[in-house]
Amino acid sequence: MTTDSRVGRPRASSRETLAEAACELFLEQGFDATTIAEIARRAGVSRSSFFNYFASKSAVLWSGLDERIDRLEDELAGESDAAAVSAAFDRLARGFAPDSLALAIVNEATMGVRAELVREAALRSARVAAVVAPVFEAAGVARLEADVRAAGWGGALLAAVAAWARDGAGRVELEAFVRRAVQVAARP
Repeated sequence: MTTDSRVGRPRASSRETLAEAACELFLEQGFDATTIAEIARRAGVSRSSFFNYFASKSAVLWSGLDERIDRLEDELAGESDAAAVSAAFDRLARGFAPDSLALAIVNEATMGVRAELVREAALRSARVAAVVAPVFEAAGVARLEADVRAAGWGGALLAAVAAWARDGAGRVELEAFVRRAVQVAARP
């Protein structure tokens, strides 16, 4: 017989419950008016438990994409083949399910998250660009051109996520939107 010393909800369940509670509250009373304590209470966990899963209210919205950007960083670290960027973006988008971010994009006015989405999207776009630029440089592209191209790829990813959400996330795979967006970013 095995024993499990862990009590409470399973980790994935608590994370999903917190995200659901947060989105409900954002829809009901707005992002700025919602506190972390309210999210935790609605989810049935302690306030400190919230921080086991998310660093901030904003992280609730971005955690799914952030995890994929983390994997993108790992995949492209030390890469010197520019073609690897496209393949990595395909993997990043594959199987991405509608989540809190897609809900927030579609309901940005009701949730009061427009400024939050713009600010945080810019940070993620810059983060992606910082991952992609060294690959282009290692492939022999001049630094300025590598930085500009990488910024385009970062912007393309975030534009694709927004278009996918607004077009009915889940009806079409995110991969199709990412492919179209990076084709535009990759044009000479």
